[in-house]
Amino acid sequence: MEKTVIPQGYSPILGLYDTQKAISLLKRLFGDGLSGALNLRRVSAPLFVDASTGLNDDLNGVERAVSFDIPAAGREAQVVHSLAKWKRMALYRYHFSVGEGLYTDMNAIRRDETPDNLHSVYVDQWDWERILAPRDRNLDYLKQTVRAIVTVLCKTQETLRQIYTPLCALPDIQKDVSFVTAQELEDRWPELTAKQRENAWVEGHPTTFVLGIGAPLRSGAPHDGRAPDYDDWSLNGDLLVWSSVLNCAVELSSMGIRVNPAALDRQLAAAGCDERRRLPFHAMLLNGELPQTIGGGIGQSRVSMFLLGKAHIGEVQASVWDQETLQACQDAGVSLL
Repeated sequence: MEKTVIPQGYSPILGLYDTQKAISLLKRLFGDGLSGALNLRRVSAPLFVDASTGLNDDLNGVERAVSFDIPAAGREAQVVHSLAKWKRMALYRYHFSVGEGLYTDMNAIRRDETPDNLHSVYVDQWDWERILAPRDRNLDYLKQTVRAIVTVLCKTQETLRQIYTPLCALPDIQKDVSFVTAQELEDRWPELTAKQRENAWVEGHPTTFVLGIGAPLRSGAPHDGRAPDYDDWSLNGDLLVWSSVLNCAVELSSMGIRVNPAALDRQLAAAGCDERRRLPFHAMLLNGELPQTIGGGIGQSRVSMFLLGKAHIGEVQASVWDQETLQACQDAGVSLL
């Protein structure tokens, strides 16, 4: 979606205070369910990292991190964009074993984000990472993990409906996941943009995982940008669901099997980012010192929007909005937190 649009006739299913209570409940339910399904331990996470470590996520490579100096430490710090690389380093430092993982509440500021119904400069995620055995570095293992996350999502919806019965008016989450590659979408609809292709597919496949994000497609452009130094572009993807409120596909999660030394070497060269090889994180990974992992981020506000039938992300999180957004929501009687 390119701007704030409140659907005609939209009215929140839950009032303001019930919404706040429901958000608190669903975050506990989903966090506990995710931990149990993937064998994850909850850990604390940083709000900012040392800029010189290479641990911050540069997303599409053009977003500016919020930076500030720490005079007492003599360092430059960056507010995180995500914890994609920090989590892998934490698994190494905390001596986790194969089959074990961690999850945390990630809070980020993405100053260059364009706010709309689904996007905010404030980002909150369940960030998770798990160590896998080399034999599990394959597509089947990725799909198995995606299905486990969708099962947790379905169980969270079931429990919420038992407590907040008006939510039963929303469609059931489709538990069967449709897996499709970004290349298959481009081949089918070459004339459409990536987001238009997602909408065209997900409308008929309400729970979809789009595989292969980051590498150029046959057209020469990637389906979407993805940094070269965490996901393996051949073993990653985005989890999308169909929003009956907004009548469009909504991305709930970006995840994937992470780069091994060979994949990192290949993707750094392809992205023109060879200078990163000297950074501590990248040097350790290229030397084979870090564990093989799978991980991702699951949007807390996006999941809250979807499960509570909200039309705007500002209904489930507190952020700063432009005047157009404030006016559109005021005109529609939508309360922003």
